[in-house]
Amino acid sequence: MATAIQTPAQIAGMANTRFVRVSPQKARLVIDLIRGRRAEEALQTLRFTKKRVAKDVEKTLRSAIANAERKAEDSGESLDVDALFVTRCFVNEGPRWKRMRPAPMGRGFRYQKRTSHIVVEVSEHQRAAQDRIAAAAEEARASKGVKGAVRKARKAIEKRAKDAQKKKK
Repeated sequence: MATAIQTPAQIAGMANTRFVRVSPQKARLVIDLIRGRRAEEALQTLRFTKKRVAKDVEKTLRSAIANAERKAEDSGESLDVDALFVTRCFVNEGPRWKRMRPAPMGRGFRYQKRTSHIVVEVSEHQRAAQDRIAAAAEEARASKGVKGAVRKARKAIEKRAKDAQKKKK
């Protein structure tokens, strides 16, 4: 039975954080800072943002990156974390906590503590996905019909050649 080489799509990871004790309006200010940026650059931005919710958003972004790495590992693909971008991120409103505050003359003022649901999705850049697929196809073509120790030796020789080229530059 012949095995066909499948061309996988872009690898993406998604993470949700629910019931964060911050108003959605305040969380959206931070989320807007990272939308469309590289994952590494977004982490740096969040690290130096002076908003309390930035830590929760950073934790969610790290979880999304880890999910993408895990998905790539499970599918047997190699993923370059530097090629990940924040493709989608948004904040939805969670349930409100209704509370009462004592007021003069035996009355009570009602107020609401708002919560948020944070969603962050990262995925590979399109060019990075194409390069990864091309490299996998080239490797499959090069090792076609070659078994065990010979394949390992070829990979070692190719790696040495690439390292030598990098040292020259």
